[in-house]
Amino acid sequence: MSFFDESYPDMDRYLEAHCSQEPALLLELRKETHQKTTQPHMISGSVQGRLLSIISRILCPEKILEIGTFTGYSALCLAEGLRENGRLITLDINEDQAYLPKKYFLKSPFSHQIEYKLEEAAQFLKTNKEIFDLIFIDADKENYVEYFSLIKPFTKKGSVVVFDNVLWYGKVLEIAPKSKSTQVIQRLNQCITQDTDFENMILPLRDGLHLLIRK
Repeated sequence: MSFFDESYPDMDRYLEAHCSQEPALLLELRKETHQKTTQPHMISGSVQGRLLSIISRILCPEKILEIGTFTGYSALCLAEGLRENGRLITLDINEDQAYLPKKYFLKSPFSHQIEYKLEEAAQFLKTNKEIFDLIFIDADKENYVEYFSLIKPFTKKGSVVVFDNVLWYGKVLEIAPKSKSTQVIQRLNQCITQDTDFENMILPLRDGLHLLIRK
């Protein structure tokens, strides 16, 4: 989803034309995602993918956590910035489409650095003891506030956290939303803004990215 669709229908094409080209493997994965999944819009687009790659390359992280693998596109973008000895853990619970991320992780140059787990994120975080340099969250929206609370102990000064879909098709502007997902995302954005341990801003790219850095 993009906010440019109605007012500026050509803007997305302009952004893609003036963005670094996505690697061939990611283009292949994006095409197969559209062919074989029922909700291909859930994939990170090429522009967002390049942003995730740039953030990761700037940080050069040793440890990355991703909550919400989908077909593996964003994980592969994030992996581009890993240190040589770095590791990315990506979590999902959809066993039916697990063959897609597994397939493309194995085909990528980062196969030895990606640990794909079919596990509930909340359960993983409750037993995890590692500190992460970069965390990307793009999963079930109704648990976003809980995820924010659970990940905080596993960040350090300079750790970057990114939440996807925080504008939620513009529904965050609703005064009294009936949707639980909308309510939770509104609460998440407010909780982040009020948390003095983080600097933050919302990027209005696609469906909105909330970008945080631990002080």
